[in-house]
Amino acid sequence: MEKQCSSNELQRLIDAVKASDVVENRVKLLGEVRDLDLSEKSDIAFLIECLTTFWEDFTCLDISQCILNKNILDVAAKYVDSDLSGCLQKFLNLAVKASVWCGKHLKMTRMSQEESQEEEHCSFFFQLLSEFLNFSAASFSALIRYPVSENKISMTIVEKFILEQLNLTKDAVSESKIINSVGLDILKVAQTIIDAVIRLCKEYSQSVKWESCDARFEKEKLGTYCEEPTVMNHVANITKCTVEKLSELGILAANGGGSLVTILNVSWKGVGTLLLLGKEVLAVKVNVADIIVTLISLVNDSLRCAAEVWSSLKEPISVNEARRTFVPVKFYLINAVKIASLFPSQAYLVYKEITLCVLTISTLRISLSHEKVLKVASEVLADLLEKSCLDLLNSLLNTDLIKREHKFEMLDWLFTEECYLNPISEDPSSNYKTASNDEIFCLSCEAMPGARILLPGRVALFLTLLMYSRDLEEDVKLGITRKLGWFLDVLTDEEVYSFTLITQIPVLYSSGKSTELVWEPLFSALLHALKTFMIVVSSCHVWEELMSFLLENFFHPHYLCWEIMMELWCFLVSHADLDLVNDIFNKLCVLMKALISSESVLLPGSTLRKMARSICILLTYSEQSMVERVYNYIVSDDRSHSSSIMYVALLLEGFPVNSLSDNIRSSAKQKIITDYFSFIERFDDKSVSAYHSGAYGVPVYALSASLQSLQVSISDTDMKTLKFLVAIVRCCRNPVEKVLKDQYLKLLSETLGIISNMKHLYASSDEMDKVIMELQGLFISSPSISDTPLYQCKSQLALFMAGFAHMEMSESDDCAKSSAVRQLYHMLFRERHWALVHLALAAFGYFAQRTTCDQLWKFMIEDAALSYDLLSGNEPNVDRFLSEIKVFLDKELALCTMTPSSEQIGLLVKEGRILRERIRTLSNIELEPLRCQNMEIDDENQSNKRRKLPDGICQGMELLQNGLKVIGDGISQWQQNEFDFSELQDKFLNQLSRLEDVISHLVGLTDGG
Repeated sequence: MEKQCSSNELQRLIDAVKASDVVENRVKLLGEVRDLDLSEKSDIAFLIECLTTFWEDFTCLDISQCILNKNILDVAAKYVDSDLSGCLQKFLNLAVKASVWCGKHLKMTRMSQEESQEEEHCSFFFQLLSEFLNFSAASFSALIRYPVSENKISMTIVEKFILEQLNLTKDAVSESKIINSVGLDILKVAQTIIDAVIRLCKEYSQSVKWESCDARFEKEKLGTYCEEPTVMNHVANITKCTVEKLSELGILAANGGGSLVTILNVSWKGVGTLLLLGKEVLAVKVNVADIIVTLISLVNDSLRCAAEVWSSLKEPISVNEARRTFVPVKFYLINAVKIASLFPSQAYLVYKEITLCVLTISTLRISLSHEKVLKVASEVLADLLEKSCLDLLNSLLNTDLIKREHKFEMLDWLFTEECYLNPISEDPSSNYKTASNDEIFCLSCEAMPGARILLPGRVALFLTLLMYSRDLEEDVKLGITRKLGWFLDVLTDEEVYSFTLITQIPVLYSSGKSTELVWEPLFSALLHALKTFMIVVSSCHVWEELMSFLLENFFHPHYLCWEIMMELWCFLVSHADLDLVNDIFNKLCVLMKALISSESVLLPGSTLRKMARSICILLTYSEQSMVERVYNYIVSDDRSHSSSIMYVALLLEGFPVNSLSDNIRSSAKQKIITDYFSFIERFDDKSVSAYHSGAYGVPVYALSASLQSLQVSISDTDMKTLKFLVAIVRCCRNPVEKVLKDQYLKLLSETLGIISNMKHLYASSDEMDKVIMELQGLFISSPSISDTPLYQCKSQLALFMAGFAHMEMSESDDCAKSSAVRQLYHMLFRERHWALVHLALAAFGYFAQRTTCDQLWKFMIEDAALSYDLLSGNEPNVDRFLSEIKVFLDKELALCTMTPSSEQIGLLVKEGRILRERIRTLSNIELEPLRCQNMEIDDENQSNKRRKLPDGICQGMELLQNGLKVIGDGISQWQQNEFDFSELQDKFLNQLSRLEDVISHLVGLTDGG
């Protein structure tokens, strides 16, 4: 009777609701329906069907319709947890109809809020919306209880239900900020709905054998397969719909700020989870590439906003603020990595977007490190994002699902020559030196290859790939090895050259389970990364490719690249097997012997000297047995001309003689001293054959190069060295053939260096006095040598003059020696070249600290180079000179770290541009070691062919030289005049000295032309 009673009562109440046109009566009747306790499936099905009819499609204009719908919802919610097996479709139809109505009402409410709609109505609707979302979440849970239906109608309604619920959820989340009363509740229930729909997809996917469906969907993808919807199709459609809507929710949450972090997490994690369920089947249904691009756009948008805010920052950023910026970015990257790893083939379709994202982050890391207030942000970025960026890139590079040629294509796209071949432009968006941080994110994929603004990022990214190359596949290691040449080439770019030398970057180093972040010079990080890569590839077939790279660049013409190559070679000989090292040095020695040239051993930039320099550097990292092996090879034929030349070349370039055993070192020392004294004793012979051999005076060079390392003492014949120096000076002053005079000047320079290392010689007053007077006559009082390039001697002269502190000196103006010393210092202080200025100050500083002289002011001059301020004019200021000397002398230790000024950076860029132009002139030269006999490295060795200059130029140079001689004679007469014009004479001599230098350079150009 109860059953019949309930059914009859339900029918009566339903009929009453249908018959009533008054909302209040309907609400009252629905309350009575809610109080019924229905247990029969048929009754529940009937009730749900009627409730669907009662729910109007149109949005209400007043609160009454909302009240009615709320009561309908209350009745339906009572049975959401009951057995719905007989009325599931009807139940879902009600939910679909209600969600559509709520969406329309929400939109209307949002549009009419500005018109001050009734507040009570709005508040009531928002409460109704919150309750319906809870009902929706419960409906998903109810749906999980039932297996996937194979009925077409049922499939359709389930798909529609999920779509509408997620649409409403998205709209509700979007407007949650304006719903003050229940906004937080809506966000919470939205998370519940997302969790529920993900669980539903998981349950449904378990009923489908995805592996057996791959072939079918492959045909569907190609358009050759079509049939009625199946369970697998149904589940795939549901999952596809959910993935797309969760992506939209994720975008919405990302734009919503910190308050939507929960929605952000659950939505994007849900996307990754659902894509994992269907794998390749979902790859056909879902546009995975678009999802990856969406995540990348979220990364770029977040970083762009941060860069814009930080562009006007005055105070240093805090760690917490930087983390608040980068933690969401890391979240997007992690999800992009997860999806790209699941679907690398689809990710490859957007590899340009992926690589641009990684490059921009890498570039931002370098850019932030240049700003003092943003250094912390650079640290946090390196800590949080560097590894995630690498994982994203490796999801494409380190997979078997992408062909080898496609991986090489991506590496070519990342590390393209176009980026550094483009000339420097005035456009800030193309030159990274002038572009702001936010401009980094304005580049398109099309503009990426030639964008100079990304150059620092390319370099930093390449270093990161080298550092973490251990887990890469061999194909990728091979591709990276083939890009090492690109890496050296890009370092020759003037701006990259400068920022490589001055930049410090935060680097992560792992030791065991801990990771430490340290600030390291970029150049050091570069070397560390290259050495790490050498270790990584040493055990695979890529090693042969790497060895070819090392050999091909052994003579790299750019000095920075050559330094890098030498570091790598040193690392190799330090850790390689003994047999390999023996083979390397054997080949290098044979190659050096093939380079023997009588014209090259005394030229520091010659190919022979560069080879010798490289061998000496490598030997400093080798075992003693290897050093002795090379030494024995060189001196095995002591009488051989080639052996002698090789020996001298190695000594000149710093052969590590201290690494030899005691017996061999003693023999080497004795040989050097014996050869030296043999030469100076025969110096008066002036052997023409020795001069023409191009190796004139090599024993002097050998002693000079090895004096400190071998601790040679020749005190028993000190006077011979001083007399030899006097003889050389006189030879330089005599009018002899220019080529021979150049040889004398070189010997003079080396001999000055020898004496400067033997302080006790300065106590030999008579002989040293002669030396000083001869030097004064050569550098100060001899106009006849105005055409000689004395510059090559002045650096060693400065070192020699520092030793004046060790001899007694009168301060009287009548003392010729003291006057000569002062004049020599005056000459050095007038030099304008920065290197000579530095050497002069260093020499005088050493002298000033140790000399017994009190009247040091006599060594100062008004027209010293440091007296001139280039910004204020050409008038000298002695106070400025004294101030500069004091600053120099007060400096005891250089700072370990420094912030480079714009002037320093500009000078480095200028230097880099000169070096790059020089490399371009050598672009047609073969750098292969087996052909290096025919290669010339420096400009001095380019070609011995002389081009004939016009007769007028040669005649003019002769007139200029003759004119200088006439002026010199006039000055001599002037100085002998009884009248004192010392001040005018000093000024005249100063200007004449500059004129001599200019004419000397012109003469050199004429002789070499």
